[in-house]
Amino acid sequence: MTASAAATRAAQTLSRPFTLGGRTVPNRIAMAPMTREFSPGGIPGADVADYYARRAAGGVGLIITEGTYVGHPAAGTSDAVPRFHGADALDGWSRVVEAVHTAGGTIMPQLWHVGMARKEGAPPFPDAPPSGPSGLSLDGTPSGHAMTQRDLDEVIAAFAEAAATAERLGFDGVELHGAHGYLIDQFLWSGTNRRTDAYGGSRTARTRFAAEIVAACRAAVSPDFPVLFRMSQWKMGNYEARLAETPDELQEIVTPLTDAGVTAFHCSTRRYWLPEYEGSDLNLAGWVKKLTGRPTLTVGSVGLDNEFIGTFQGERAGVSGIDRLLDRLERDEFDLVAIGRALLGDPEWAAKILAGRTDALVPFDSSMLRTLN
Repeated sequence: MTASAAATRAAQTLSRPFTLGGRTVPNRIAMAPMTREFSPGGIPGADVADYYARRAAGGVGLIITEGTYVGHPAAGTSDAVPRFHGADALDGWSRVVEAVHTAGGTIMPQLWHVGMARKEGAPPFPDAPPSGPSGLSLDGTPSGHAMTQRDLDEVIAAFAEAAATAERLGFDGVELHGAHGYLIDQFLWSGTNRRTDAYGGSRTARTRFAAEIVAACRAAVSPDFPVLFRMSQWKMGNYEARLAETPDELQEIVTPLTDAGVTAFHCSTRRYWLPEYEGSDLNLAGWVKKLTGRPTLTVGSVGLDNEFIGTFQGERAGVSGIDRLLDRLERDEFDLVAIGRALLGDPEWAAKILAGRTDALVPFDSSMLRTLN
């Protein structure tokens, strides 16, 4: 295939609009949520608005923000991660929404509670103990507070309030962070959920907390307001962990979430091209779409030649082709593609891909994490 033909193929495949609930995303390219810690006091400033607006102006159809802490004292573990509560923080997010919309993009906040990933005594609320389903860290060590029913109800209400606030501020949907070993995922995973009440035990029971959050958010917003759910098998520091060893087990997890009102699933993998289960080429996003009938987003080292673990070790990531990605997108294995590090290093990555200017793409190195370009 000639360079011209390849560029035409990429443009035709990725430029198609896509409808999520009552919102239309102008193309199939999303910005993946990536924690940046450039919001002092939890308040996103003008630099954060400019950062997201540059990606929208650079051709990204849907921006999913970095994780934002919901209004619960134990939700966070840093005073530089943005919050999604409090007048000052919400004023900042209003300016972010306006900037992204002016640049022609759509935007959703990722709503986040870190659960047992919280460090004892950390900001923004030092007195709040780390909280999770069973008070267990990801390595199984007892190190925090096992949540009571009152705790669960408070967290569910905090997510619902944040979802309603997002719609009021003009966001185009919300994403619930149910991946990577944070609070919602801690309930889904048997390694951290040892409860013996209605929120623990079977795989379906472990899904109850997540489903109740989805249902509460769904009830708090308009019927066509998108509610996305981010999920993963792997956890931070435990890359071999799995929620489901088979498609049948995965069905037990995604069905209650679908029934609760998830609009689309954002399926986080480290390498999007790897099959999730033996006997099929489908990746995690492909399987979830097949099992639920809902739209899915794929993510995982798109456009780069190594995965994010190398980034943390100081390795440089070179530019990589997206032919395999286009193959999968053309056969509707998934519906949208989330780009992470490639967009951190190159705000115009999407525009360059859509225009066939692949020779102008910028490689990624870890120094780019230290600035908000």
